[in-house]
Amino acid sequence: MEIKVNFLDNLRLEAKFDDFTVTADQPIRYKGDGSAPSPFDYFLASSALCAAYFIKVYCKARDIPTDNIRLSQNNIVDPEDRYNQIFQIQVELPDDISDKDRTGILRSIDRCTVKKVVQTQPEFKIDTVENLDSDTNAMLMGQSDSDESTFILGKDLPLEQTIKNMTGMLGELGMKIEISSWRNIVPNVWSLHIRDAASPMCFTNGKGATKESALCSALGEFIERLNNNFFYNDQFFGTEIANSDFVHYPNEKWFELEADDALPQGMLDDYTLDIYNPDGELNGSHLIDTNSGNIERGICTIPYTRKSDGETVYFPSNLIENLFLSNGMSAGNNLQEAQVQCLSEIFERAIKRQIIEQEMVLPDVPKSVLEKYPSIVEGIEGLEAQGFPVVVKDASLGGQFPVMCVTLMNPKTGGVFASFGAHPSMEVALERSLTELLQGRSFEGLNDVPKPTFNSMAVSEPENFVEHFIDSTGVVSWRFFSSNADYEFNEWDFSGTTEHEANSLFAILESLGKEVYTAEFTQLGASACRMLVPDFSEVYPVEDLIWDNTNKALNYREDILNLHRLSDDELVDLINRLEESQQDNYTDIRTMIGIVFDENTVWGQLTIIELKILIFLALGAHEEALELVEDFLQFNDNTVERRLFYQAINAVLEVELDDELQLEHFSANFNCMFGEQVMQNAIGSVNGSVRFSGLTQTSMALEGIEPHLRLIESYKKLHQARQLAGK
Repeated sequence: MEIKVNFLDNLRLEAKFDDFTVTADQPIRYKGDGSAPSPFDYFLASSALCAAYFIKVYCKARDIPTDNIRLSQNNIVDPEDRYNQIFQIQVELPDDISDKDRTGILRSIDRCTVKKVVQTQPEFKIDTVENLDSDTNAMLMGQSDSDESTFILGKDLPLEQTIKNMTGMLGELGMKIEISSWRNIVPNVWSLHIRDAASPMCFTNGKGATKESALCSALGEFIERLNNNFFYNDQFFGTEIANSDFVHYPNEKWFELEADDALPQGMLDDYTLDIYNPDGELNGSHLIDTNSGNIERGICTIPYTRKSDGETVYFPSNLIENLFLSNGMSAGNNLQEAQVQCLSEIFERAIKRQIIEQEMVLPDVPKSVLEKYPSIVEGIEGLEAQGFPVVVKDASLGGQFPVMCVTLMNPKTGGVFASFGAHPSMEVALERSLTELLQGRSFEGLNDVPKPTFNSMAVSEPENFVEHFIDSTGVVSWRFFSSNADYEFNEWDFSGTTEHEANSLFAILESLGKEVYTAEFTQLGASACRMLVPDFSEVYPVEDLIWDNTNKALNYREDILNLHRLSDDELVDLINRLEESQQDNYTDIRTMIGIVFDENTVWGQLTIIELKILIFLALGAHEEALELVEDFLQFNDNTVERRLFYQAINAVLEVELDDELQLEHFSANFNCMFGEQVMQNAIGSVNGSVRFSGLTQTSMALEGIEPHLRLIESYKKLHQARQLAGK
């Protein structure tokens, strides 16, 4: 994590990281103002808070209330050496907690991350740089300085060279990558989380049998997502980029909207039009680019090459972002390696969907076959030693597809977690299934996996597949665990040279009658590509282009960002559009309009229902506001402070709308209950002297929305690199 420090007045300091700001000071006796804790006080508090966090995690997983658990920490200082200290942590536990849980709670404290880092004696490296922002040191601790060359299946270069190439490319782009966490809870299963220090919303996870292969995985995923603009999916690029020579790629092509809103000629092809516009209901306006929102410019399309004949087909960027998410994108040491990765993931997701939705029963992998892969067996045994039974299944559907499945059971909760992996090599597919299962997860995290069901509708509904796609936590059918398999086990093998593997996977799709469309991205210095396989690799249903398109943001984005400047007539128009849209009242505004607000602000927590309340209050529509406030207080999960504000609003509106009551008769007790500042904002919101309480002013220039501005700055690095590459 990158922490930037600003020097304030006197001895005050300000540390900024992610979306947080922490102020430190010194006591008056040390010439400070005593306005905030000292840096060392924060350090001491972090240890106690970390210990309490692990207690909370332990208790939450076992439904143990923490109301009567108390924790304190004292640091005992050696009088002869003030740097030699004992951190004494004491816990007071209620009598009704069992001996087993008392032991478990104490052991959980021992896992405190702060404690473990201190005990390991961290190394401090102190140096100067010419410019903090331009220093792109990847901060990837633990890289080997030796000339070792570690080759693994599926990679055409040694891991060490691959890491060097990828970090070098990211450095050229000005991306400072930091590792925020590592996981290695069972043998031969590693995962990590990396992110852009300047824009933490840009992050990826990696997984592998070793820490080097996991790092390669994370960096590769980061690079593939940069090349495919996935970090910026659905987000507003700002007016500068929206009006630049190109928005996504230099070779993009724009189609003007037709007067009758028909689909412009020359976009897509007959094959894809039959899939994406089967009933003729898709209009040009459905395909306007969400990132730019530039309606006057028309529809932004990206050129893809049709595999069957090499012809160029233009796909609307809107269609890709709405239906495919991150499916079918990859980066590799060369283009064919990237193609194999793309196709493998496409098969993994498509076959997984077929198996889950059709409630197929897969054959178990014989023990004799598993024993050929001792490192995978060791990882499985590590899980089973922790009390998690594991079943390994052949998901190839009789040898048709290069897919495997590793499924974990959690007897403590009754949950199951089916993880799939694909690759032309069975060994690699198995490894990917296992490492995907534990990517970024602790043993406690395995308590959150859902229970299986016999409800076929719950298994087959589209949103369940989306959950499986995002993090494999969707529901699976109990039928999946039947011993009566639909297919015989097949010890398949599609492996060979990278070229052979790519051709084999393409041949499978051709045998299914599927067309493949590929876009290659080389402007950023990597071998990256994206493949679309219509009617096979989509994540969301095609109907979403019409009924749940992300570019609905364009109906509200500008007005919401200019909320404080709207006239009453414009506010009426906005709320009418919100009502007519029939969108879920509990949709958050940041998702709806594609703006990354700080989640710790009122804007970051704002939902449609809360926005409606504030608009009704600004218009003096008190009865409509009261009706929504009651719904908000009953169902909305917001901050304590914000709920208190709406409780005050509710009370004031009840008084105002009752002819027999007067607010002045309640003001003293309302102030006692809610506090004077809250009451001022509540009364002001009702009488019209305060508009949109808690929402800072902004505009299409996005001033004050720091997380989103950082995201745009991140994207500008790619945009500029593509401009230079195109010259």
